[in-house]
Amino acid sequence: MKKSKLVPIILTTALAVSAGVGFYQHHQTAEAAASAKLKSVQKEVPYNPLNPLSADEINLARTILKQHGYIKANTRFQEISLKEPNKEAVRNWKQGKKLPRQASIIVLQDNHVKEGLVDLGDKKVLSWKEMKGAHGMILADDWATAQKAILASDEYKKALLKRGIKDFSKVIASPLTVGYFGPKDNSADPNKKLLKSVAYLDTGDGNFWGHPIENLVAVIDLDKKKVIQVQDDGVIPVPMKNTSYVMKDNASKREPAKPLDIVQPKGTSFHVNGNEVKWQNFTFHYRLDPRVGPVINTVTYNDHGKIRKIMYEGSLGGMTVPYGDPDVGWYFKSYMDSGEYGVGNLGRPLVKGSDVPANAKLFDATLVDYQGKPYVSHNVMGLFEREGGPEWTHNDFVTGTSESRDRRELVLRFITTVGNYDYIFDWVFQQNGNIEIDSGASGIEAVKAVKSKTMHDSTAKQDTRNGILLDQNLVGVYHQHIFNFRLDMDVDGEKNSVEKITPKAQSVTNKSYPYRNSEMVVGKTIYKKELDAAQKWTDPSKLLLVTNSEKENKQGYPTGYQIIPYAGGTQSFAENLLFTSDSYLAKRVGYAGKHVWVTPYNENELYPEGKYINQSTKETGLGLWTQQNRSIENTDDVVWVTTGITHIPRAEEWPIMPTEWVSVLLKPYNFFDQTPTLDLQKPTSK
Repeated sequence: MKKSKLVPIILTTALAVSAGVGFYQHHQTAEAAASAKLKSVQKEVPYNPLNPLSADEINLARTILKQHGYIKANTRFQEISLKEPNKEAVRNWKQGKKLPRQASIIVLQDNHVKEGLVDLGDKKVLSWKEMKGAHGMILADDWATAQKAILASDEYKKALLKRGIKDFSKVIASPLTVGYFGPKDNSADPNKKLLKSVAYLDTGDGNFWGHPIENLVAVIDLDKKKVIQVQDDGVIPVPMKNTSYVMKDNASKREPAKPLDIVQPKGTSFHVNGNEVKWQNFTFHYRLDPRVGPVINTVTYNDHGKIRKIMYEGSLGGMTVPYGDPDVGWYFKSYMDSGEYGVGNLGRPLVKGSDVPANAKLFDATLVDYQGKPYVSHNVMGLFEREGGPEWTHNDFVTGTSESRDRRELVLRFITTVGNYDYIFDWVFQQNGNIEIDSGASGIEAVKAVKSKTMHDSTAKQDTRNGILLDQNLVGVYHQHIFNFRLDMDVDGEKNSVEKITPKAQSVTNKSYPYRNSEMVVGKTIYKKELDAAQKWTDPSKLLLVTNSEKENKQGYPTGYQIIPYAGGTQSFAENLLFTSDSYLAKRVGYAGKHVWVTPYNENELYPEGKYINQSTKETGLGLWTQQNRSIENTDDVVWVTTGITHIPRAEEWPIMPTEWVSVLLKPYNFFDQTPTLDLQKPTSK
């Protein structure tokens, strides 16, 4: 047998160097990875209390911790990020003044998670505490530890040999979080820090995901740095058909598309000042958070000279991608991508002309590696304008006049690569006051190796019980992509309520109207408490509004914004979490059971699944908080919107998946006095 070589491993965090071996970091270019080792040179940006921490501030926070004796040789950093200032202080902040800058710290130390808060101005450690029973995110050196453990496991290598795999250098190991599935699961002890590793065979076609080594799982104890269990459920031959998804240009028979140039000869219509963006009456602040990705702050709209508040903060709250196959290599695959891996950390450089149009402006972000050192994630966010179709149009047959206006949209885009999937998050601002949140999924389906080549094989019925046969010997497993967005709405101010308007038909009882048997009316409900507002989106005809009873439009209605959890998509809407109520997944991520939640603002309630979801055994997020049943009427409300798709794969998604979308829409509802785009200029003929 050949001497075993180092098995390649998929890394999804900052570049790690272990035992002289550098591990490839797929979300950064080589230039960006190298920049992590260099002294940061950062452009001076205008001060804003919500600006992300600079490289210098990150280094200062680490230095303060070290000087005060909080850093040990085994300390590994999960987070050094901005601790947002008090919300009221930010709202009252004026240019020329500065608020205290604080850094929120999460480290893994002595096999424990510890949280800290550092004041960067006073150079003090304000707090430091151990989070009992918590497991932190997966860090770069965890992946390296898992790889070494697999190589050291004779039992695992024997299982590979049993499958005819002799060249271990062709094995791509993919360590994954283990979740929690109850005390009967002896491979997932919540008292130990564990990973499970599945693997793929690199056949040279550029798509190792298409060659799974099925029914083989290594359970790795990250503290002991060893494989403690190998789960082998029998040999399924590795699918060997070519699954390349990159076609050579000369192999295509498709007629080449003619050039389509997107140019703005007079420049963009948006203005960027540091992290603040102004465009077509909108003003907002943005930053990249290592866990949830883009965070949009202090959104306002200039309504004929009056600056009106819409939203204090909006971001992804959390996401869950559960698979529906109970087999040994699949039952634990219920990824909490943001809380277990960090969606922001996994962002990757955007490519003009494909990821974003040619007219996009690209932005870098400064993040932190597991050693607590800053690095630059280059070109990780893009901002661009695009045509949005007719904003309004009308042809009057009486007067013979025709008027129409074209809608322009501003898009802030971010793409993150989490293993096989690539997720696109777009924040879309429209001239009429709409804010659309689009979530797209592309990349490569997670596939399972099976014996069947076609649906005519005798094994096909069983092989496709939990998925669709996408290609010879490959099944795309049924799963869901569930997103939750945290929307701290401040519609015309902080005192908001959430109400439901329900259109309905009822019989006409007034005898003055003898010609109709029924009429259409609406019912109205203002939610008083948290549990009143928690709801599923089973009635798409209802209107859900965030309103301000202290502010009115000229007609006398309270100003508001409508929240639409499912504003269209290209896959089946995830109306239900497709796991029974007694499943541990349902018990851990209660937020997925409702499409709308409303809570009073609490600066410590940021993640719908709870702060520490990795290997958690119970609900620690929205499902727990809302049991307090706090008042949500005329207060500072946060609306949590759960949306997503139930993904039933199809042949057209293999070997690579065209982007599938789901949308959330925030739409002004009696916020304005009239059509807000009456002042759009008439287009000039070209």
